[in-house]
Amino acid sequence: MTITLHQGDLPDGLSFGNIVAIDTETLGLRPQRDRLCLVQLSSGDGTAHLVQLKQGQYDAPNLKKLMADTAVTKLFHFARFDVGVMYKYLGVVTTPIYCTKIASRLARTFTGHHSLKTLCKDLLGVDLDKQQQTTDWGADTLTPEQMNYAASDVLYLHRMKDELDKILAREGRSGLAQACFDFLPHRALLDIAGWEDEDIFSHGS
Repeated sequence: MTITLHQGDLPDGLSFGNIVAIDTETLGLRPQRDRLCLVQLSSGDGTAHLVQLKQGQYDAPNLKKLMADTAVTKLFHFARFDVGVMYKYLGVVTTPIYCTKIASRLARTFTGHHSLKTLCKDLLGVDLDKQQQTTDWGADTLTPEQMNYAASDVLYLHRMKDELDKILAREGRSGLAQACFDFLPHRALLDIAGWEDEDIFSHGS
């Protein structure tokens, strides 16, 4: 595993191919309150690039360009949160998307467990260490343990996608999964606009 830390943006000319795995680290789970601190990216080759974003420093033109590049699929686990928080702080709508959590929920209906740790173990035989998940991602200097944790969240997503795609195809749900992925940017924008706790598609009263 190789980890490269960048301050404020990706360097010019860096390419991730047609599919880039992405994750974010924030100060909490409420984008309106808890700011974006780190964006992790990998092309699936064992290398992770970490972009550290300091308070109020969200210019990042190269990172924004990649998020909006329609020729590059952005691969997430629980894209709904990551896409929403990047829109909140970077002002960019991320598209197109693949979400391994949604893929797992559609493909692996025999279980209710769809966390990244569970998928890595079940599909790839990899046991992730999640001890650094709740550390202070807003610190000026990230520890080696934090960087290793952040990198591990993106290094396995390409292989995970391959395994999930096989099950989706087997069960005839690939098209349904794609429709869900296409809707995800809109779902994330609804969250940021204040409808995160309301199902506007339900019958209601």
